[in-house]
Amino acid sequence: MLRVERVNVSIAGTQILRDVSIELTPGSMTGLIGRNGAGKTTLMKTIMGILKAASGAIAFENRNLLAIHTHERARLGIGYMPEDRRLIPDLTVEENILVPAWSTKTPGARERLEKVYAFIPEAREFAPRKGLELSGGQQKLAALARALMSGTRLLLLDEPFEGVAPVLARRLAQVIGDLRREGMAVMMTESDLQHSERLVDRVIAIDRGVIKAVR
Repeated sequence: MLRVERVNVSIAGTQILRDVSIELTPGSMTGLIGRNGAGKTTLMKTIMGILKAASGAIAFENRNLLAIHTHERARLGIGYMPEDRRLIPDLTVEENILVPAWSTKTPGARERLEKVYAFIPEAREFAPRKGLELSGGQQKLAALARALMSGTRLLLLDEPFEGVAPVLARRLAQVIGDLRREGMAVMMTESDLQHSERLVDRVIAIDRGVIKAVR
C-alpha cells in the first residue's frame, strides 16, 4: 500500500532522515518507535507532503506521492493526526472534523461524518463545543476523528497517546484497535511501546533518522 524508498530529508541544512525505507500493507498496524528527535514526525510530514524529500521515492497504491500536492493526498484516503493536534480553537469540534472534507471538496461528507461518530461516539457528544474548550485527551479524540474523515485507507498517527490521562489513553487504544476491522493501514509513533505494544503487529525502530530494526 505505502512504499518509502531511500528517502532523505533535511531541515534548515541539517539532515534528519537518511535513506529511510519502509513498507506498509493493507490492514497492518505498525509502530514507529524512537526517542524525541529520532525522525518520526519528519517521516510522517514527508509522507504527507508537509516536508519535501531531498531524494528517494514515496508511493501510495502505486501512485507517486512526491508528484501530488499535500491536499490531494487526503483525497487518496490518507489521514494524518499531528502530535500537537492542531485543532482550530474557534471552530466547533464538528467543524474541525469536517475541515478535511471541506478542503478537498469530498462528496458524501455527512455520511462519512456519521461513520466517524460511530467509531468515536464521544466526538458526537462534544461536537458543538469549541476546540479550545476541550481537555487534552478530548482534543486527541477530536484530532483522531478529523484524521478519520480523510483516512479511509491509511492513517498516520503521531504520538496519539502523548500527554493523555490513562483512562483516555486506553480509550484511544481501543478506538485505534477497532480500525483493524476496517482494513486500513495504521502507522503510529511512540517513544516506546507503552501503549501500542498490544495494538501493533510490527515495530520499526528509528534513531537519528536511520531505520535500525524491523520486527
